[in-house]
Amino acid sequence: MPFPWGDFGVNLGVTAAAVVAVMAALMAVATAIGNQSIVDIAWGPGFVVIAAVSYGLSAGSGGDAIRRLVVLAATAVWGLRLAAYIGRRNLGHGEDPRYTALLRRRRGNLVVFLVRKVYGLQGALMWLVSVPVQAAMYEHAPLGVPGVAGLVVWAAGLTFESVGDWQLARFKADPANRGKVMDRGLWAWTRHPNYFGDCCVWAGLWLLALGSPVGLATVFSPALMTCLLLKFSGKALLERRMLRSKGDAYAAYVGRTSGFFPLPPRSAQPTDPSPSTGPRAPARGHDHEGLMALSRH
Repeated sequence: MPFPWGDFGVNLGVTAAAVVAVMAALMAVATAIGNQSIVDIAWGPGFVVIAAVSYGLSAGSGGDAIRRLVVLAATAVWGLRLAAYIGRRNLGHGEDPRYTALLRRRRGNLVVFLVRKVYGLQGALMWLVSVPVQAAMYEHAPLGVPGVAGLVVWAAGLTFESVGDWQLARFKADPANRGKVMDRGLWAWTRHPNYFGDCCVWAGLWLLALGSPVGLATVFSPALMTCLLLKFSGKALLERRMLRSKGDAYAAYVGRTSGFFPLPPRSAQPTDPSPSTGPRAPARGHDHEGLMALSRH
């Protein structure tokens, strides 16, 4: 059975409209309460909305029922867990100082600024990254080997991300650790276990979309998510901030701990972080602060 391009095109348009509606409502609420950082909590649930809308629209289009349900469930578990984690961390603490600093640099109309720097940017990236989830709803083939592999990769990523977030939350909750660098548990093997897990989750969701060459073409999604986490608002922005705040202790951590893939800790050694291996001082550097949902230390 050929891929239903017409139905999929309608799905892309409807989900884009849904993202605009969600982001517009969120911006209105955040502006009314004076806390733009609530957009971070909505990053995960935004994907859940896209998956749910796609699941509903794809009914009757011939998509494999098991694949559709698995992709919806996998997206929902990941997105809602992430929202719960960020919500517990952020709520009750006022606006994230990074958003306050971003707003102080505003020029011109507030709505235009917020759309350009925060809500429009996050909404567009959310929609792009979600394309495999949308495409999977219209794949007619059963899951097969790629689908099973996708579930395994997704589960491994979710476990890594969840355990990393839990370990970090426990570490930060202990007053004795104030000012120290988290280098225990998974954090001894990679400086960013949550980012590594996130990338695996999206690689797994992409594998779940591999029912035809259409799914193969959506490989840009996990590639984009990985690029965002490693080069823009995730790892790169975070490590610059951590090096400024923790100095030599964090530099030593960089020297002995893998920057992404989990590897056994290296022997302690001096380090001079460079653009390719670690944090660097910002040149004009606030270009990607609207993506702070990806920065979770």
